[in-house]
Amino acid sequence: MKIRKGDKVRVLSGKDKGHEGEVMFAFPAKGKVIVEGANIAKKHQKPTQQIQQGGIIDKDMPLPVSAVALISPADGKPTRVGYRIDGDGKKIRICRRTGADIDG
Repeated sequence: MKIRKGDKVRVLSGKDKGHEGEVMFAFPAKGKVIVEGANIAKKHQKPTQQIQQGGIIDKDMPLPVSAVALISPADGKPTRVGYRIDGDGKKIRICRRTGADIDG
């Protein structure tokens, strides 16, 4: 999966299309990510020992990784992600739009 925790992404489809936010969690085995402020659902929470206050809370739900695109650090537009191998044999993510490195 080419999207990682901490990446800034834009939602491409669904009810939050166009929303930009940071990836809070990534689930590579499921192919899903949780984006801050996107795909929010209401959850009815009962009071428990840990959570004294019950009620309706907002919960960020996972999105398919195919529904988000990484924001290019060079020009701020959505881009696809590619890889290149540097001289030391390390794999580095690159922006397909501009060719700039995403990882330092």
